[in-house]
Amino acid sequence: MDLAARPVTFKGSALARGLMRLFGWRVDWSGLPARQGVIVVYPHTSNWDFIVGVFAKWAMGLPARWWGKSSLFKVPLFGTWLRWLGGIAVDRGSARGLVGDTVAEMQAARDRGELFWLVAAPEGTRSLTDGWRSGTYHVAVQGQVPLGLAYFDFKTKTVGLREFITLSGNPKRDFALIEQHLGQRQGKRPTMASPVRLKP
Repeated sequence: MDLAARPVTFKGSALARGLMRLFGWRVDWSGLPARQGVIVVYPHTSNWDFIVGVFAKWAMGLPARWWGKSSLFKVPLFGTWLRWLGGIAVDRGSARGLVGDTVAEMQAARDRGELFWLVAAPEGTRSLTDGWRSGTYHVAVQGQVPLGLAYFDFKTKTVGLREFITLSGNPKRDFALIEQHLGQRQGKRPTMASPVRLKP
């Protein structure tokens, strides 16, 4: 797969891009290299990430899937709305587990020729931790899909998604490459950025 090519593009919202420019922000991206994949967003250190992220998603026109507690999806109408937004109900009791279920959904989407990109903040919290949760990494490895490296850089006021990599399945090697691309990015609260590595 040629990850330098960006055959999957979206029009996005000129209004969203204009609003971001009004507040000094810009989006740096040129499309997706495939119809299925995983995007990790780093660093995640502030509630502002959600607000900036929503406008960036709107500006890109990027359809995205995300994980949410299964109990939320059981609420009438609210659950339907969450699925419309791209939510995937997390079933902790599944025999295949969260990763296995997501990989199966991604492979089914591939067979149908449909778009399926999972987006997650692998730190899992705005607070400082000792590394990243492993779920998104394993989905990308087992699903054999590209991993997109997205970032919120508050120093330059940029939301970026230009780097896509193919994972080797060797965490030490893969995270050295991820750190090379994302390690210098500065969140709203830099001291709360977790190290770019899997949790011990």
